[in-house]
Amino acid sequence: MRRIFRHPVRLVPFGFLVPILIGTGLLMIRATTVQYERPPFVTALFTATSAVSVTGMAINDTPNYWSGWGLVIITVLTQLGGLGILSVAALIILAVSRQLGLRNRLLVQAETQEFGIGDVARLLRRIAVTVFACEAVMTAIVAGRLWLGYDYAPGYALWSGVFHSVQAFNNGGFALYTEGLVAFGQDPLVALPLAFGAIIGGLGFPALFEAVREWRRPVLWTVATKVTIWGSVALLAGGFVWLLLAEWTNPFSIGQYGMRGKVLAAFTQIALSRTGGFDVINVESLQEESYPLLVVLMFIGGGSASTAGGIKVSTFFLLAFVIWAELRGEPDVTVGHRRVANATQRQAVTVALLSVALVALGTVAVILLTERTVFYQAIFEVTSAFSTAGLTVGLAQSMPESGQLVLTILMYIGRVGPLALGSAIALNTRRRRYRYPEEQPIVG
Repeated sequence: MRRIFRHPVRLVPFGFLVPILIGTGLLMIRATTVQYERPPFVTALFTATSAVSVTGMAINDTPNYWSGWGLVIITVLTQLGGLGILSVAALIILAVSRQLGLRNRLLVQAETQEFGIGDVARLLRRIAVTVFACEAVMTAIVAGRLWLGYDYAPGYALWSGVFHSVQAFNNGGFALYTEGLVAFGQDPLVALPLAFGAIIGGLGFPALFEAVREWRRPVLWTVATKVTIWGSVALLAGGFVWLLLAEWTNPFSIGQYGMRGKVLAAFTQIALSRTGGFDVINVESLQEESYPLLVVLMFIGGGSASTAGGIKVSTFFLLAFVIWAELRGEPDVTVGHRRVANATQRQAVTVALLSVALVALGTVAVILLTERTVFYQAIFEVTSAFSTAGLTVGLAQSMPESGQLVLTILMYIGRVGPLALGSAIALNTRRRRYRYPEEQPIVG
């Protein structure tokens, strides 16, 4: 116990497990369902895990299965999960910076200039203010549009705005409509605020705070912020073009819209696919060439120390720089006139390979546990669960409870794993006073 409490970040898995178990118990109350029947344990556990891990994947028709009390519990769990992720990420950085030596502490502080090593309270306040301010703006726009443009009752318009704003900023994917947000795919006053909310929530507070502070001088951004911001822009732009071209003539997705509608729906879906989990286009009706795109985007996810899942944008592009340097025969990996430490490169490789292994094992398990499963459906569902994206092609609803438990475990690992693994690697970093003789095994 002393060893555990010596490094409090090791309690991160328990910090997410407790609200999941509490949420499961609350969702098993009869009053949480429309039929006033106690939901099965697996259904409650799956939904609570999906909410706390801000995945948003559902195995039932959310608005027609859960009552108002159930939806309120899901909203609270999502908000707690989002705030918990951001707060835990902040505390991990601060805790890691204390455990490192003076030289490495200065390097960490240089990469996270927005807060000091001991300024925990101010940092957590800024995170909370940012979250609630963004959600309030989104709520005002969406609720006003539903009230004035769709003749919703003021109370329900406000509730719908709050619910979807919380889900969007925290990168959840639960919706109050059976078909997700497909009905609002052509309405920029509903789709765009939620899309931009998901983008902001998926950037991560270090990159977001620094980008806001130095928005006039991007050249002064740290390497982490540059990779996160510009990498996210590249993924959004590339994914938008790919999806637009692939679905341009598909009458079941965006082919039925005009040019303006196609552009809006494609951009919104890409912005929400990486982390948000909302359906602006019916995912089950997409062309086959669109699924690899969504799988890759979900697997990459969003920025570090954000509500998004995946291996993170910085990890993906850092590996790209490693490959580029190796192909060019460069002795060092450089990003923006800065040399990337070897330890950071090893961490990126470790996170990426372990994530690939988990997705592969999860895909095999789902195929074995679910009859007549198409490979692309299995890997799509598993990647969405592990990356806490929340998109689904309908497989999660139809698979047996054993398969749903596999997805539940993947959602939990996908949310806790990167945080716990990253902090453990950083805390275990140490210097040896000796080095073994070097050898170069044949590679390839």
